[in-house]
Order: sequence, then structure tokens, then C-alpha cells
Amino acid sequence: MAGTAQLVIEAFEARYHSTPDLARAPGRVNLIGEHTDYNLGLVLPVAIDLDCYAASAPNRLGVLRVHSENLGQSREWPIEQISGLHATGDWSDYVIGIARQLGLGRGRDLLVHSSVPLGAGLSSSAALEVATALALGWPGDLPNVELAKLAQRAENEFIGLPSGIMDQFAAVFGQRNAALLIDCRSLASQAVALPDGVAIVAVNSMVKHALGQSAYRQRVAECSLAAEAIQVESLRDARMDQLELIRDPTIQRRARHVLTENQRVLDFVEASRTGDLHEMGRLLVESHRSMEHDYEITCAELDFLVHRAIGMEGTLGARMTGGGFGGCTINLVEPAAVERFKETLGRAYLEEFGIQPVFYHVLPSQGAERVS
Repeated sequence: MAGTAQLVIEAFEARYHSTPDLARAPGRVNLIGEHTDYNLGLVLPVAIDLDCYAASAPNRLGVLRVHSENLGQSREWPIEQISGLHATGDWSDYVIGIARQLGLGRGRDLLVHSSVPLGAGLSSSAALEVATALALGWPGDLPNVELAKLAQRAENEFIGLPSGIMDQFAAVFGQRNAALLIDCRSLASQAVALPDGVAIVAVNSMVKHALGQSAYRQRVAECSLAAEAIQVESLRDARMDQLELIRDPTIQRRARHVLTENQRVLDFVEASRTGDLHEMGRLLVESHRSMEHDYEITCAELDFLVHRAIGMEGTLGARMTGGGFGGCTINLVEPAAVERFKETLGRAYLEEFGIQPVFYHVLPSQGAERVS
């Protein structure tokens, strides 16, 4: 064993003086299909080559101890108190949420190390949830939809964020060299091979506006109001000609984004299968416009990164990815143009906002695994 995995094991042994089990789960970038998962719609994420490692072993202290290598912070709780804890907004909430779902009955030590950037819209939380569940002893085979469901419940029930299952599903079922087309109602999925001649570059705006979580909850509520007005279970069942039944113009715009975004996912998959890179890029831009004007979840920094990127030679398309109000954009770039893309866009963004963006040339990667 080499690289990060070995370093994580050594760090665990040095801290806790025992030999751990080790698990890994990847982050993800969503190519297209934004805010459709909690509407039981279609999404197309890829698991990426940025990972969270979680190492764990039993202890005889009757406590759950966890240490984050990235933050240099440790937390500790008596096992018998875990069921009564409440979320505090701390990073450790995700660990507690998983421990509650597992019904942890004995002391454990846990050490986590992640290369998935926090708050970037690349799903560092789902990677932490899934890796932690495996490290703390989730018993099933892999890949397994029950693991994704458990991690989603931890986020919905303990963290209190009404998110869909996309992030956890991608962390569990990710595949090398392919995106995942996920039906968030049936939970059926299929691999979608991506054509040659295109690189996936995520650009971290390095901002995360405070509005993010409250606006996310608001969008979930607005979609429920839209479904109620149309008299369907979820917007997945709505048709474009039913939008006129929604009298509130804001709610109507929210529903229009969801309906058009579901169709864009299907169109993107078809373009990918036929190798139509320009159509794939066009659909990304159309998705961003919809999130900018209909769903209203972008911000000045994201809009700048997208608008500048699509004007650059070698960029096929761009859009924001993730929850919104900061985080990352996702860009399809001709491989030969990647370095020039990073240099030119980085300089322009620094000049405009005084912030140096971070670039991730990501590769579709394997889902969660038990490393040892």
C-alpha cells in the first residue's frame, strides 16, 4: 500500500496506537442536472479523483473519538450520548449523523483525511459520510444503494438539509472513465462513457455566500409549492404545458428550471454518446442560464467565471455546479487548451475579484471501497 492510504494509516497508528480499517470515498462533480435530485429527477455526476479517507478501530473507552487531519481538530463523545446529540454546524456533525444511523454501540477511534475541498460544491460532505460509514463498520457489499440511502438519511435527519441522493449515490457507485446517469426516483443508474477529446476542469471560485443553505431549503420548498399547484407528487411528473397552472411567477420559474434541466440531462447523454462535444458544451451554458435567471442560485463570481470561460478558445461549455451561491464551475475544455484556460481565466478572476481561483483537472473515478 502506498501514497495517501499509507500516510492515513500511519497517522492513525501514531495518534491512537492501534491498527485501523481504512475506507475511501470520492467527491463528485455534477456535469448536468442541478437541483433535480430532490425533485426525483435525472442527474449526471461523475465521481472524481479527489477522495476522503477514513481510518477506524475499536477502543475500550466507551467513546467515539474523531480527528480531522485537514483541520487539525479532534472531537470526542461518550457512546451513550450520541443518540441525544443535535447538529451544531461543526464538521463533526457528519460523523455523528453516520454514527447515529449505524447505531454505534461501542467505542471507536476515527481519523479522516480528505483531498476534496470544503465548500466547493464537489461534495466533500458525502465523501466524508460514505467513507465514515464504511470505516465505522457498515456491513454490506459494495456498491450498494443502501449505503447511499444511509448516508443521505444522516444528512437529511441529523444535519437537517433536505438534499437528494445524488451526492451519496455518486460517491458509492462512481465509475472510472464514465459519468453516471441516475434516476433519482427509481434509483436506477447507468454508466455514460464520455467522449475523447474533452477535459473536465472544475474551477473553485473560493467563495461561499452565507445565503447558500437557507436558499437551498427555500428552493426545495418552492418546488413543493409548484408540484402542489400542478397537482403532481413531484416536479418529475410535471409537463411544460402545466406551468401555466402555477400563478406565482417566481414559483413558475423554479419549476421551469427543473423541467428543462431534466430534459437537458437526457440531451447531454445523447450528445455524449454521439461524441457531439459542441452540443454538450451548449447544454452546459443553457443550464447555467437557467440557474442564473429561473432558479436564481448563481452569484457574481460564478457568473463571471462562466461568462469569461465560454468566450475563450478551446472552451466547449461551462456552468456552475453544486448548490449555488459560490463553489465551483464545471468546464469542458479541449485537452490542448487546459493550461492556457487555467492561466487566462485565473488572471482575469484575480483582477476582477482579488481572489486566486483553484483549478481541478478531474478524472472520472471509482466509487467507495474498503481499502484494508
